[in-house]
Amino acid sequence: MFARLIEQIGGALAAAPCDQTDPAYRETAIRKATAVLMIDVARADHAFDPGEFDRVLRLVEEHFDLAPEDAAALVNAADEEARGLTSLHDFTQLLHRHLDEREKARIVGLLWEIAYADGRLDMYEDSLVLKISDLLHVSRGRVMRLKHDAAPPAGRA
Repeated sequence: MFARLIEQIGGALAAAPCDQTDPAYRETAIRKATAVLMIDVARADHAFDPGEFDRVLRLVEEHFDLAPEDAAALVNAADEEARGLTSLHDFTQLLHRHLDEREKARIVGLLWEIAYADGRLDMYEDSLVLKISDLLHVSRGRVMRLKHDAAPPAGRA
């Protein structure tokens, strides 16, 4: 356990850029944090199928206006990061600090779309999206509207 903590701290220090105020760093960090949260939600039900991966890939491509190969590289990097994820705090705090209310709500909407990607909402996916939305300080009323908007129409699940 102690060795893993040292490894995580060392990795975080090695990955820390010299100038976190750089707009390119900011955009890259926001993209990565968003993609990691999306992957984490997709894995919450312990079944990350190809359809969910494709959905994450398409949403990342559309949301960040990326070329398919850039979106694939981002999703693959996020997938690797999410495999060892022990805390959402760093990712949610980065997003909370750098995004406005509308942008944070858009991310929560993306997370609901991922949660519903397989046509149903698992209780673990639901719980995780609610937790992330709380950490992003998105109002519960708005979160519920976004959830409703992402849900498949009745009879289509």
